[in-house]
Amino acid sequence: MAVVIVGALSDKGEAEPKRIVGWREWVALPELDIKRIKAKIDTGARTSALHAFSVEPFENDEGSEWVKIGLHPEQHRSDKEIYCQVPILDRRVVRDSGGHQEERIVIATSMTIGQETLPIELTLTARDDMLFRMLIGRTAMRGRFVVDPSRSFVLGKRKKARKK
Repeated sequence: MAVVIVGALSDKGEAEPKRIVGWREWVALPELDIKRIKAKIDTGARTSALHAFSVEPFENDEGSEWVKIGLHPEQHRSDKEIYCQVPILDRRVVRDSGGHQEERIVIATSMTIGQETLPIELTLTARDDMLFRMLIGRTAMRGRFVVDPSRSFVLGKRKKARKK
């Protein structure tokens, strides 16, 4: 017996199959100039989160709220830093796994996972003490992916640097 898992409807109104992902995957955030970041797929979290060691809100010349963020995209490395400026989408109170509430800035960007690029909302928080620099929550995955908790990096392994 075969099991087919269907997700969102296509432009033609046909059900599209959901892709299987592992409990951790490599993703890219091209608008933030992050080519690869290891993300934990967290079905217990509603919102997605990105580690930002520096979060500086400001008003741009048109009076809109923006944020300058400093990111460490690689685990266990604080020497590689990426800085970018993006519009603030919202501010939300988020409860972490320990039950602590924190108001976080929310940004909208695009995420590439496997061959698919999709919009994602990310809350910004300090995750220095956490193993993963990014969490992908249920809202980002809904209707598109099914998580296989026994697998990792289903949609692609990290490319190793070639020796010279």
